Amino acid sequence: MPLRSRLLQSQFKPGLTLSLSSSSSSSSSSILPLQLLLPQQQQQQQPRVSAHRLHTTMAGEASATAAGAAAASKTPNNDGMREVRILMLHGYTQSGPLFHAKTRAVEKTLIKALAPLKVRPSLIYPTAPNRLSTRDIPGYSPTNAETADDSDAEMDAWAWFRKDEASGSYRLLEEGMQHIATAVREDGGGAVDGVVGFSQGGAVAAMVAAALEGERKAVISSSLSASTEQQQQQPAWLDALRQANNGKSLKFAVVYSGFFAPPADLQWLFEPKISTPTLHYIGSLDTVVEEGRSRALVARCEEPLVVVHPGGHYVPVSKEWVMPLIGFVRERCEDDADES
Repeated sequence: MPLRSRLLQSQFKPGLTLSLSSSSSSSSSSILPLQLLLPQQQQQQQPRVSAHRLHTTMAGEASATAAGAAAASKTPNNDGMREVRILMLHGYTQSGPLFHAKTRAVEKTLIKALAPLKVRPSLIYPTAPNRLSTRDIPGYSPTNAETADDSDAEMDAWAWFRKDEASGSYRLLEEGMQHIATAVREDGGGAVDGVVGFSQGGAVAAMVAAALEGERKAVISSSLSASTEQQQQQPAWLDALRQANNGKSLKFAVVYSGFFAPPADLQWLFEPKISTPTLHYIGSLDTVVEEGRSRALVARCEEPLVVVHPGGHYVPVSKEWVMPLIGFVRERCEDDADES
């Protein structure tokens, strides 16, 4: 049963609201109570709106799991738990370990919420390969006691790609995507089931989800089959990423403060629309990624769920804002259990 229909059948009480975008109209959305996405045993709790602000920055470690677990996401372990592997992509100027530190509360809540389903989430936090300098950080200036070169040597700031201001193209995206493919492959746990990304990582998360959709292969091959020259335009990272994930599509994608990627050579990722189930978090006070840019990505997803929180450019980690994520991931895990 479609997610939308199953949610509407849930019993709920008034609470915080989320915006569920309509696939038939990108300009309108229906408003549903937050409890539609809550586990039943947690619906009695009254949400509290928190003013806590978290500036999510950096993350970068590729966790290593035991070898020989290629089917871990499908096959229960000895303790009866199924593993769900989730790729966590940090934002611009960030790294893997710090993103892990900043989202640890989300991870703990997710582990606790999925335990009744006999599901164990395994989160992978790679760091982007493109190192940034102080000149790449908006508003950054070294102190009087240090030079720019000294600051660059200490910077733990990375990017999945760099935007060329003159052409609007994304430089170094090939390296960024290849690095993601390597992180998935070297983690050793088999295919990843979902992806979560923040800011630039959110934009990349949507691209990863689209690229791994099996039905998108025919669209790509047909559009690139007219000539050898066109075929050579197919990015090398595409095959690398699909091979790393064993040819499997993702079950879900979660985008925090993400945005649509407008370069012309990336439009095959959005036409047709992304069919992977997506959950989008948008900060109503976000001045880094304006809401219109996030909504442009939402409009290119078939059935997006949209949560608007009263904050800025960060991942909200207080419980009332993690609950939509919990419900969304639970839904996908339950669907996976029904199919297996």
